[in-house]
Amino acid sequence: MKPILHFAHANSYPAGTYRQLFDALRADFDVQALDMHAHNPAYPVRDGWHELVDELVAELEARYHGEPVILVGHSLGGMLSLMAAARRPELARCVIMLDSPVVAGWRAWAWRLIKRLGAEDRYSPSRYSVRRRNVWANEAEALRHYASKELFAAWAPGVLQDYLDAGLKPHPEGVQLRFSREVETAVYRTLPHHIGTLVAGTFPVPVGYLAGRISAENRQAGLGATKALVGRHFRVMPGGHLFPMEFPLLTAQAVRDMACDLLGPALALCGEQRQA
Repeated sequence: MKPILHFAHANSYPAGTYRQLFDALRADFDVQALDMHAHNPAYPVRDGWHELVDELVAELEARYHGEPVILVGHSLGGMLSLMAAARRPELARCVIMLDSPVVAGWRAWAWRLIKRLGAEDRYSPSRYSVRRRNVWANEAEALRHYASKELFAAWAPGVLQDYLDAGLKPHPEGVQLRFSREVETAVYRTLPHHIGTLVAGTFPVPVGYLAGRISAENRQAGLGATKALVGRHFRVMPGGHLFPMEFPLLTAQAVRDMACDLLGPALALCGEQRQA
């Protein structure tokens, strides 16, 4: 049986957006994912994302009945995976974070103060998401809208279509984003400030990090705390914060390699890799 890899997506990008990455990973892993985080009213978005961690832990328990699995997450998903592993390490074999920098030290203190002052929209992507366009006359219009933007033009061929297939739903005026901009904004506004404390000392499971070479998110958060957490298990990927969409096949290989680095002989496919 292939090792189970449970993937958690980035804020506003449903799991189906990563179809090409998942397809490439399935050569070596049993890839599983929750379709959309943060949309179950039983797990509301609140400061620090504690309920979103509850949601991920509940999903892991329900799917795998206590069997530990490889946790991989992009941005929001990487942080949720790390927090879930910290709370319930018996559920995780390892954690691989894709451009999910740990905010710690003075940056965490400053972010906590910003939230207390209600100034989140001045210093986070919520200033854009709160007014993001989310309705179009049809899918073709939505495709033209996104394809005209530099961020999405950098994605690998076909990934934008996967995003629209996974991310649109019918609307009286045409089509609408499934991942609501209200939830997306709430996630940004409630970014945790306590992760530095959470990862202080020895983390209970191995952790690896893949960083986008030109990721603005890494620059803003700093990588000191992240590198202290992962040690030698740090790799730089071409592209920006959304490198899994820009380079899905390269990302799949990097995830495979990182899993082998973290788990070694405990992962059967790593022996196959060494013999290749």
